[in-house]
Amino acid sequence: MRTWEDFKKDAKAINSSVKEDIEEMEALADIVSLIIERRIELGYSQKDLSELCGLPHSSISRIEACTVKPKVMTLIKIMTPLGLKLSVVNA
Repeated sequence: MRTWEDFKKDAKAINSSVKEDIEEMEALADIVSLIIERRIELGYSQKDLSELCGLPHSSISRIEACTVKPKVMTLIKIMTPLGLKLSVVNA
């Protein structure tokens, strides 16, 4: 039985565009997972977080569902009240 990891490996091998798309979504999913984890850890609802960062609740919901690609400034607005910081490192 093929796993999700097998599928991603095969899909990335097809062409560089597919590989870039998958890697971009994986990176976004990692960031969003950390945001959700921290929000829950602090006991905030999505509505609480939206009020703290000045964004509509619907935006927080869409970002957490990974149905949109947020801008960097939007991520910073969300991460700041959670005590998180966006960093860039060499891969």
